[in-house]
Amino acid sequence: MKLNDKFFLRLIWIVTAVVLVVVIALKIVPPPTYKPSFIYMLPHIIGGINATCAVLLVLSLIFIRRKNIQAHKITNVITFILSALFLVFYILFHLYEKDTKYGDIDHNGILSAAELASVGVSRMIYFVILVTHIILAVVVLPLILISFLRGFSMQIERHRKIVRWAYPVWLYVAVTGVVVYLMISPYYNF
Repeated sequence: MKLNDKFFLRLIWIVTAVVLVVVIALKIVPPPTYKPSFIYMLPHIIGGINATCAVLLVLSLIFIRRKNIQAHKITNVITFILSALFLVFYILFHLYEKDTKYGDIDHNGILSAAELASVGVSRMIYFVILVTHIILAVVVLPLILISFLRGFSMQIERHRKIVRWAYPVWLYVAVTGVVVYLMISPYYNF
């Protein structure tokens, strides 16, 4: 049975829009007063998921270059599931915890002149990495979903065309997710 591309493409754009709205809403909606204790483990789990996804994406490329299609598919499905889990954990964490300020050494939510001076240019580097990570994370979601649609429906040429764009962006997002985590983790207030 051939997949209905039009239906799935609409579904992909709806999912992308819903995820974007939810992530934006997380910035606006105040956090609940009660915070479950497991919330503070989530950034570390999220960082680990990003690192695992980066490694799996590299393995996936190696598998497909070696024409090991089955290993390529399995690796991509695992990476996809981990990325979905990442998204759930990201939303859950940011529902309860708002943004951590890079350089906030005393964890009071306010950056003093001394704190800003102590982090210097690394704060600008952090924001460049963070902004590109966020923008490309938004861009890559529909690309990943479309590439999965093409791959699973065995539209190999169409799959290859989209993966040329989706793969490097997805890998960049996974790697920069780890970099962002490593850079911000000293400033978590927990």
